[in-house]
Amino acid sequence: MVMRIIAVLTVAGLAACVQAVSMPEPAEGAAIFAENCVQCHGVGATGDGPWAKGLSPAPADLTRLSAKGVFPRARVLSVIDGYDRTGLPGQEMPEFGALLRGQTVPVDVGDGVLTPTPRPLAALLAYLESIQKG
Repeated sequence: MVMRIIAVLTVAGLAACVQAVSMPEPAEGAAIFAENCVQCHGVGATGDGPWAKGLSPAPADLTRLSAKGVFPRARVLSVIDGYDRTGLPGQEMPEFGALLRGQTVPVDVGDGVLTPTPRPLAALLAYLESIQKG
């Protein structure tokens, strides 16, 4: 009986670990987007949020980040967390790196190497990748 209980707890513990380190679903990122990005980028992420009118340059249309059908994961992560703003006009977009800390999940940024990434940042990445158009 004791061995059965230990086996069940072990399986449950392993399942929790696997779930905790998996890439977040886009819905998790949508909530983060709604809390942090809608004011400028708009509900549809097209750059038409309520604060967009007063910004120069205008916020980016985040539904069109994929170039030639490839979503630039590394670049998007770098811009959101504030690590790399090279080539971005203006500095109006705040750095969200400090807000997006926490447990890390493995993320392939396009080079085949899994990079430990804070879960909220990975969730936002998953959401943005899911809303790409043409």
